[in-house]
Amino acid sequence: MKPIRVGLLGLGVVGGGVWTVLAQNGGEIARRAGRRIEVAAVAVRDVAKARALVGADVAVTTDCMALAQDPDIDIIVELMGGDTVARDCILQAIAQGKHVVTANKALLAVHGNEIFAAAQERGVMVAFEAAVAGGIPIIKAIREGLTANRIQWLAGIINGTTNFILSEMRQRGLPFDAVLAEAQRLGYAEADPTFDIEGVDAAHKLTLLASLAFGIPVQFDKAYIEGISRLASEDIVHAERLGYRIKLLGITRRRPEGIELRVHPALVPDHCLLANVEGAMNAVLVRGDAVGPSLYYGQGAGALPTASAVVADLVDVARLQMADPEHRVPHLAFQPDAMADIPVLPMADVRTSFYLRLRVDDRPGVLADLARVLSAAGISVGSMFQQPHGEHQADIIFLTHEAREGDVDQALDAIQRLPFVRSDVTRLRVENIN
Repeated sequence: MKPIRVGLLGLGVVGGGVWTVLAQNGGEIARRAGRRIEVAAVAVRDVAKARALVGADVAVTTDCMALAQDPDIDIIVELMGGDTVARDCILQAIAQGKHVVTANKALLAVHGNEIFAAAQERGVMVAFEAAVAGGIPIIKAIREGLTANRIQWLAGIINGTTNFILSEMRQRGLPFDAVLAEAQRLGYAEADPTFDIEGVDAAHKLTLLASLAFGIPVQFDKAYIEGISRLASEDIVHAERLGYRIKLLGITRRRPEGIELRVHPALVPDHCLLANVEGAMNAVLVRGDAVGPSLYYGQGAGALPTASAVVADLVDVARLQMADPEHRVPHLAFQPDAMADIPVLPMADVRTSFYLRLRVDDRPGVLADLARVLSAAGISVGSMFQQPHGEHQADIIFLTHEAREGDVDQALDAIQRLPFVRSDVTRLRVENIN
């Protein structure tokens, strides 16, 4: 049978990994796909470097649009990143009737609705397993394996860079800046780590997971995003004393009034599975009404783990490309005409528990005044401890019961104006994940 011819856009870390996996395991992959899968052409910036890797039998160009329009290419694999040129090339490939495989979570989080609609209209597939959690097959698990379930919530560590930083800060007692520099030296963090450390990368991924879990359009612009760059080492120490570990979590939850969609650092009980995911690993915990909780764990980045997911998508496309488009697995798990118009909740309406830390004058009446402010906002304190700071000041830490975020905002504004408060209030959310 005629092999499937792939046009590869980008031959960097992941693109090189895809080339390696297809070369190493081509026979095994063909046995699963029913046909050989071969890279026929690549589009890259550096032609000489690409030629050294792929040899003389593969066409090499700098023009990704040429591959998108090439009638001899069956599938476009987009691994060059960005959301401008990549978007144009993918839409052109779809218009030409080509299937698309991509690892580009930023592109899909921002332009996914447009891209999936174009693919649906043209009757082609857009596969994106590698866009979330690298080698962990979380897209397939939610879209297919859990299809009998009404997903209630999912919570995940879906950025390896931040998890490495937080693990090192906790284990070695180092400040954020020192661990970030170490992460960059080891290649876990980019030279510009903003998307990772500020939670944007995790929010791109969470946006896609929420769409798959709840059958809603991708809505990255409605995600709440808070990173770890302002996290203090002392809060990691305090959290551990209290029986928690701090993780950057992506959380999406179905509520009667809407969908939560949020990324932020959170205290997680140290006996929970997610609390014990260390280093650059990823993990996603999903709760369905029938199956209960299920955990998906593994390497969330890297050349070969991500390439594994890309090639798995290629095999799926090879198996299904001749199938009736109306009977393929939908891009976002739910049939396009059955997507739900459920609102994404503003962060002010989210309810969770809180860790609050502030420095105050150490004198009578301070705790009573703080308690009055919290009580007036409807916030119940679960526990509190005080640590002296010098002769006349103290650090006070509250753990609250579940409260509405907007009410906590109001209380913290009032606390910040109290005359005995000597620091900004540090607020972290507490997630008692089952």
